[in-house]
Amino acid sequence: MDKIDHHRRKWLAISGAALGLALIPDAAFAASSTSTTKKSKSALRTRTLLIKNINTNETIKSTYFNGKSYDKTELSRLNHIFRDRRNDQITTIDPQLYDKLHYLQKQFGNKQIELICGYRSVDSNNSMRSQKRGVAKHSYHTLGQAADIRIDGVSLKSLRDAALQMKSGGVGYYPSSNFVHVDTGPVRDW
Repeated sequence: MDKIDHHRRKWLAISGAALGLALIPDAAFAASSTSTTKKSKSALRTRTLLIKNINTNETIKSTYFNGKSYDKTELSRLNHIFRDRRNDQITTIDPQLYDKLHYLQKQFGNKQIELICGYRSVDSNNSMRSQKRGVAKHSYHTLGQAADIRIDGVSLKSLRDAALQMKSGGVGYYPSSNFVHVDTGPVRDW
C-alpha cells in the first residue's frame, strides 16, 4: 500500500509540474503582448498644439510631448510664441499649461487655438494694471502659468465650460473681451 501512495504522490507531482510548465508560455506571451500594447498606446499619447499668436501673427504646430517626455526644443519654440509681445521677453512656460491647452484643443476637433496673451513680464503687467481694471497684481501670466485664449468657431461659453470640467487651475470668462483665461494656479473661476 505504501508503494501505491508513493507512486500516486509522484504522479501528482509530475502532473502539477507539467501543468505549471504548460501555463508558462501563455503567461510569457500575455506579458509580452501587454508590453507591446502599452508601447502602442504610449505612441498614441503624443501631444501636439496648433497655436496662433494673434498679436504677432505667428503660428506654430508643435509636438511638444513624445508619449514619454517633454521635448525641450519644442517647449522652447512654444515659449517663444508665448513671449511678452510688448518687450519680446521669453520665459519658461509651465508645461502643464500646454497640457491644458492640448486637452481643450482636442475637445474641439483639434482646431487652432488663438493666443491673446501668454507670458507677461512684471513691467508689462504693472503697465496694464495702470491702464485697465481687472489686471491682477500678482498675475499668473507673470509666472508663465496663464494664457488668454479663444478658438475660432467655438463659443466662449463652450470653451469656458470645457476648461471648468477639467477642475484644475483657474478659469476666467471675459465675453466682452472675447477670450477665456486658463492657468495652472489653484482651482477657481470668475
